[in-house]
Amino acid sequence: MEKVPYKYEVPVKQAKRALRVPKELKEQLKELYGKKVVSKFSKDYVECPVRKKEVSFLICLSCPNYVRRFKGVVHCKGEPLEG
Repeated sequence: MEKVPYKYEVPVKQAKRALRVPKELKEQLKELYGKKVVSKFSKDYVECPVRKKEVSFLICLSCPNYVRRFKGVVHCKGEPLEG
């Protein structure tokens, strides 16, 4: 198995309420991972080192910099995003 390099280890935090996620993205993730997983992760967020703000984990999950989530920590490549 090939090791994917990552630059940041970002802790996942729990919010009292779910952060806003675009409806289209949420629907895509439901198809990919299932309704149960999406609802479980909807209250999770990370302080994104690339965007420099708090971002819902669901947005982080769909980011090209996302490598993996392991034991409450997201591994991020940290490359600049276009747009």
